[in-house]
Amino acid sequence: MRTAVILVAAGRGSRAKGPLPKQWQALLGQPVARWTLQAFAHLGRLVMVIHPDDRALAQAAARGLDVTLVDGANTRAGSVRAGLEALAGEAPDLVLIQDVARPCTPRAVIDAVIDALDSAPGAAPAVAVTDALWTGAGGKVTGTRDREGLFRAQTPQGFRFDAILSAHRAHPPDAADDVQIARAAGLEVAIVAGDEANLKITTPGDFARAERILKGNHMDIRLGNGFDVHAFEPGDHVVLCGIKVPHDRKLKGHSDADVGMHAVTDAIYGALAMGDIGRHFPPSDPQWKGAESHIFLRHAAQMARDMGFALSNVDCTLICERPKITPHAPAMMQAMADILGITPDRVSIKATTSERLGFTGREEGIAAIATATLVKP
Repeated sequence: MRTAVILVAAGRGSRAKGPLPKQWQALLGQPVARWTLQAFAHLGRLVMVIHPDDRALAQAAARGLDVTLVDGANTRAGSVRAGLEALAGEAPDLVLIQDVARPCTPRAVIDAVIDALDSAPGAAPAVAVTDALWTGAGGKVTGTRDREGLFRAQTPQGFRFDAILSAHRAHPPDAADDVQIARAAGLEVAIVAGDEANLKITTPGDFARAERILKGNHMDIRLGNGFDVHAFEPGDHVVLCGIKVPHDRKLKGHSDADVGMHAVTDAIYGALAMGDIGRHFPPSDPQWKGAESHIFLRHAAQMARDMGFALSNVDCTLICERPKITPHAPAMMQAMADILGITPDRVSIKATTSERLGFTGREEGIAAIATATLVKP
């Protein structure tokens, strides 16, 4: 069935304070409304009901997404009605009505509401009240209330489109939420499990809580790749991934020419979008001539940590006919792990040949490719 989403974003949100209405304030680098739009973008048609003065802010928040902007009204119910009327020309089967100030709505809650509409004309998430309830006046407790059967309402509130449109058209233009309007029209509304993470930003302190939730749900995962090549020259060993391997030649380079370590270093820089070894250690600078490559790798790993990332794993493939890599791979994994500050089981060192093709096949040199994964919680 076709599903549309109405995001109610016409309010002023004065209790949240700040220079802008709360839906346009920044949350982890982008407007609150952007987070909410992204949470529902997989469903298809999005309608965001806005205050006419906020159109430029709304367009910026919706950039790159397929969103219809509709001017709202002076009440929440009036704004929802405007959104419903905007959909009426090409009516969907189902509609979800979402507070734009709920940027952390879990996918499971959205799915539960949609699933419930298979057997009910309306459905909404809620969390059962578990705390004791008091009444009060003048800063003192004046009584208690039974919490049995009480729920804290959340959104999205979902309905069969034709039913909720008719209910809104028949209802006065004010209501606590769309469930109230649906019930006034005699519609049954199923309760599905809400989530404590599905908070509505209302006060200034709610921004910090939403940020913590979003950080937990949206880890910053970066992948980088590196590639390096070094030619052979006369010598008696090669340095690969921090280990001296006996060979009848050595690798030629400005530093110690550790082709594997160079590829891993560039993979980390790449994941950080911070260039390559040449940017940080220019070969034109004589101080790096003959330098051991662990200097470069330690620098890249420390830069990742300084930027808040943990190194999850690295994978390096050495491409050569000789020397044989497998006998030395465990020592290479340990050496790389020590430099990177991770355990050896997070370091993969393997080898392949080029089937006697190309410069590696002719044993003119060694190539290496590497991938690094960085994670910021």
